[in-house]
Amino acid sequence: PQVSPDGKWVLYSLGTPSIEDNKIHKDLYAVSIDGLETIQITDHPAQEFHARWIEGGNKIAFLSTRMGSPQIFTKEFPNGHEKGLTTRVGGIGTFRYSPDGNFIAFTTDVKIRESTRDKYPDYRQANVKMYESLPVRAWDHWEDENFSHLFIMPSGGGQELDIMAGEPFDVPLSPFGGTENYNWSPDSKKIAYTCKKVEMPARSTNTDIYEYDLASQITSNISKSNLGYDKNPVYSPDGKYLAYYSQKRAGFEADKVRLMAVDRSTKVVKELTKSLDQWVKKYIWSPDSKYMYFSASGRGREPLYSVDVETMAIDTLASGNYNYSSGLGVTPDGNTLIFGRTSMTQPVDFYSLDLTKEDSSPHQLSRVNSIILVKIKDIKIEERIVETSDGKDMQVWVLYPPDFDASKKYPMITYCQGGPQGTISNYFSYRWNLYLMASQGYIVCAPNRRGMPGFGQEWNDAISKDWGGQAMKDILSASDALAKEPFVDNDRIASVGASFGGYTAFWLAAHHQERFATFISHCGVYNLTSMYGSTEELFFPDWEYGGPFWESKNEDQYEDFSPHNFVNKWNRPMLVIAGLNDFRVPYTQSLEAFTALQAQGIESKLLIFPDESHWVLKPQNALVWQSEFFEWLDKYCKE
Repeated sequence: PQVSPDGKWVLYSLGTPSIEDNKIHKDLYAVSIDGLETIQITDHPAQEFHARWIEGGNKIAFLSTRMGSPQIFTKEFPNGHEKGLTTRVGGIGTFRYSPDGNFIAFTTDVKIRESTRDKYPDYRQANVKMYESLPVRAWDHWEDENFSHLFIMPSGGGQELDIMAGEPFDVPLSPFGGTENYNWSPDSKKIAYTCKKVEMPARSTNTDIYEYDLASQITSNISKSNLGYDKNPVYSPDGKYLAYYSQKRAGFEADKVRLMAVDRSTKVVKELTKSLDQWVKKYIWSPDSKYMYFSASGRGREPLYSVDVETMAIDTLASGNYNYSSGLGVTPDGNTLIFGRTSMTQPVDFYSLDLTKEDSSPHQLSRVNSIILVKIKDIKIEERIVETSDGKDMQVWVLYPPDFDASKKYPMITYCQGGPQGTISNYFSYRWNLYLMASQGYIVCAPNRRGMPGFGQEWNDAISKDWGGQAMKDILSASDALAKEPFVDNDRIASVGASFGGYTAFWLAAHHQERFATFISHCGVYNLTSMYGSTEELFFPDWEYGGPFWESKNEDQYEDFSPHNFVNKWNRPMLVIAGLNDFRVPYTQSLEAFTALQAQGIESKLLIFPDESHWVLKPQNALVWQSEFFEWLDKYCKE
């Protein structure tokens, strides 16, 4: 949500799936701050997104693909004259106008390394990739000679300056980083950005905050003392502080996400959320620079908080069974906070909160899915506390089918979360949707087992180097507790999951003691040894398994916790799913598992999506995925 300079409008991009076109159409909208008026700003077959207010709110700037690749366009708000601003070959990745409006910072690909075509110009049709170091892939794409660099140019057009000239590094961070990875200082004289400038990026999480001075053209490292992740810098409006996320332990991508603020004059760094044993999600400064507003993970929810920058006192602004992590904005007068909110049954919509009143409640601004939601039956969602095998209290979400009748018996889905450090919170997913699962007539058991953020970092850390241990016992404890209910049919319970959840399905298939009727594994880890040799970010297995499989100190990890060592105990039907462009958990993991199933004569099915990665994103592919998912479950849990 982008709040207008006059505080009257909230600008946003809305994606609408088209089954016929097999893509999501993105256009720009604005909703009034009171939620009474919504206007559509763009209506073009191309994608329009990443909109920002410029020129005091008289215009907006945005990215559009109408010229083939994303380029910056401007438009008089709301429906005035449009103008194309850039025609850069390869397109623009992200952009930010400077506060004074004189410059635009933008990211775009730059050729840094020699390509195969450069080396062999006479063999133009040769298709070869060459590498001399890791990484060779990143999540869903092969690395090449290009790197995304941060540029500065005058807002009226003119000479472009690459502030990372010659550097073989990316801004934003690949593959998920966006505009949040860099920001202008309030006086428009400096830019802070996130970058991983290390020799072995595949084995490191050491991203840092760099600051570029426009006048001297000198870059300095703001966070070099920390060897873990540092990212997403934001200057305070008064220019005194620079805030950013930080994770302390080197090589651990799931360490506690802290909110830091460095005093730019004294260089003293404060950990603003030190008293909160939770991960910070989104954050924003108050206009007077006295407070920061942020969301954080907390017991299957993501509440909204404020922190006093001087005293570091934290107050809760909004809570309940919601996630407040879909963007943040604040009006220029500091009186109203704007944010996205979701729950397990509600997709993201924008809300406002009056900061001038105590005990103010969120006020809904947008209702983009209201026409659809009124047609769908509601369900009951329950939070339970289940005792684990080692005597700990574990939160478990239970979702009931529509029109639930406790006198009847229902099949159950034991949902296994991925990550492995990924909370089952009040998010609304368009892929693994627990509401949709329950709506098909299933009880859904969703445990926040060991390894989940939001229950303290100790609970989160417990899964590392223990993948097949206590976390698996936690899931069985939750499933067993629900199975004792008279309305659960114990002969019709399925175990499903993706990524680490897919690993869980593979693992439990050999260790479930006849609890489950069937399993579904999407992009699951199957063979820890081959996973180490084929995944693209080695810091992940280095931390989770303790290091490479050839080091004797790690032998137990690879022997004791790799599902492929226990396939002789598999005896239940299994659906296995993978995307060919998944390079975090390569499709070969799923192929190995399916081969083992088939070789043993176990009823099984393999779904391969050649144009998908770790996720299934194309609308028609997604509908096939959902259809196959429920067809498999119904076959073994309903028929």
